[in-house]
Amino acid sequence: MDKPIPGPRVPKMLLGIIGHPLHHSLSPLLHNTMLAEQGIQAAYHTWPMLEDRLEDFVNAMRTLPIHGVSVTIPHKEAIMDLIDNVSDLAAEVGAVNTVLWRNGRLYGANTDVFGFMAPLENLQAVPSSALVMGAGGASRAAIVGLKQLQVKDILISARNLAKSQALAQEMGCTAVPWEERASQNTAILINTTPLGTTGKLQDLSPWPEKTFPRRCIAYDLVYNPQETTFLRQAREAGCHTISGLEMLLHQGVRQFYLWTGKNMSVRGGRKLLTEALQQHPEPIVMEPED
Repeated sequence: MDKPIPGPRVPKMLLGIIGHPLHHSLSPLLHNTMLAEQGIQAAYHTWPMLEDRLEDFVNAMRTLPIHGVSVTIPHKEAIMDLIDNVSDLAAEVGAVNTVLWRNGRLYGANTDVFGFMAPLENLQAVPSSALVMGAGGASRAAIVGLKQLQVKDILISARNLAKSQALAQEMGCTAVPWEERASQNTAILINTTPLGTTGKLQDLSPWPEKTFPRRCIAYDLVYNPQETTFLRQAREAGCHTISGLEMLLHQGVRQFYLWTGKNMSVRGGRKLLTEALQQHPEPIVMEPED
């Protein structure tokens, strides 16, 4: 009697990312590689979609065996009204970037704050002040993270002054006109704008001066290239620099844990993402900052 031919291996866990555009996302590479390394029978897919398809997707997620999703632009805010619960942290940020099942209900979390804070936890001292350049979604996660670190003086500066003022009022910070940002002597400078991203913006920097505050930390949420013009100038001025690759990596590390209950290799993930960017240095679409 002929033996039955085994069918395709079906993953026990179905994961993915929703947003638009997604063609340059590094999340599938990161999660699929780490799932395979740990022997977890799962697959992480790319599901590109525009705003008008989001509600249909969430409804389908309630019936299909989808274990969880990463959420990126333009859905981080809109999805909050379509799921059952959100974490206190996600509510504070005003955005969800991770959805999972919890007690039979769709639950929204935010791992961007975790990702932002991870490279700051090893600092010898908490910065006394910070300047966040940009007033978009990424800046909100940065501000919440800075507050958790108990940074006392947080300034926000964006080209759209009205937007930075509104965000500052909402989050208890101080708005600074874009033209005056370089006059602020802060301990940490954080770029949440797309300035410096590979492509047409690569030679641009959010910092207009060649000099930097003495012994400051320069943190760029842009991760492609790993060393932006802003970070190169800061390094040459003697500042401590942090690449946006760290936030990208650690927010993914936290997502992986929420879905699987297991810890991803931080060292392995960093090596994987670094090599991917070196081999395919294509422009990455970032969230608009103002």
